[in-house]
Amino acid sequence: MTLALLEEQMTAAVEKLSHSVVSISSTRFARGFFPGRIPVEGQGSGVIIDPRGYIITNNHVIDHADQVQVTLRDGTTLLGRAAGSDPATDIALIRVEGDNLPAAELGDSEKLKVGQIAIAIGNSLGLPGGHTVSAGVVSALGRPLPGADLIFEGLIQTDASINPGNSGGPLADLNGRVIGINTAMIPFAQGVGFAIPINTVKRIADQLAEKGRVVRPWLGISGTGLDPAVAKRYDIPTDAGVLVAGVVPGGPAYEAGLNVGDVLVKIEPYEVRDMGDLLAALSKLPIGGVVALTVLRAGRTYSTSLKLVEAPPPQIPRRIR
Repeated sequence: MTLALLEEQMTAAVEKLSHSVVSISSTRFARGFFPGRIPVEGQGSGVIIDPRGYIITNNHVIDHADQVQVTLRDGTTLLGRAAGSDPATDIALIRVEGDNLPAAELGDSEKLKVGQIAIAIGNSLGLPGGHTVSAGVVSALGRPLPGADLIFEGLIQTDASINPGNSGGPLADLNGRVIGINTAMIPFAQGVGFAIPINTVKRIADQLAEKGRVVRPWLGISGTGLDPAVAKRYDIPTDAGVLVAGVVPGGPAYEAGLNVGDVLVKIEPYEVRDMGDLLAALSKLPIGGVVALTVLRAGRTYSTSLKLVEAPPPQIPRRIR
């Protein structure tokens, strides 16, 4: 492909998707030193995913907001309301009153390849004059987000410039299809941004539209990957499973007999090599179902079963702003 053809394809992709990208302004009223409240404003981006007025953005863009305004590409400003949010994955669904809004075409993040071109569009830094476009490549797939207190596993890493205000906007391919929702960048790093895979977003958005929240199975454990020292102590590979670091009294794992120090290696029918596998498995299993677990305990294989119950509401401190 010549540079002229590549340029033509990129500009066509941007034009196709730009109609579906919105700017989001959120306002919350905080207590000040004097009587009354002061407005605290935030800026972000979003993408229309349904012509009936459903818009995806990041939860941290509208978190605790008392008022949400959505500005379309043509300058029309609409009042938005949160149809549902999921702090654990930093995804929120906004609803505005509107008909035949220009919904974006959603891609398939399972088909992404490292090295393919990625285009980020959003309300970068809240600058006036329209959306900001940046381009790069898919730098890596399946990334966890370092230092975050969220369920950020399996992220798309990109070197397309992601700045404050881009949060909630789309990461797209050369066909203008949304492949991810931009969520964060690493301060002081060069060309390291992250997006939530669109397949994850679609699954979460469906539940938010239906229930206003996300229902997840819960094991009642805290777990961690196996570092070399722990793996050597147990004489097992570092990718053997997830180390049980804590068990919630009265929770499903407690009732099933799991102990601190067990290594969870399988939740039928899914192998568990690390925390990413564990989270992915739980996202596919139904509430109320009984699953078989396989763990390593003191060098021996131990099997048990438990009933999956709904996770309690997360109490998650915010770090990303």
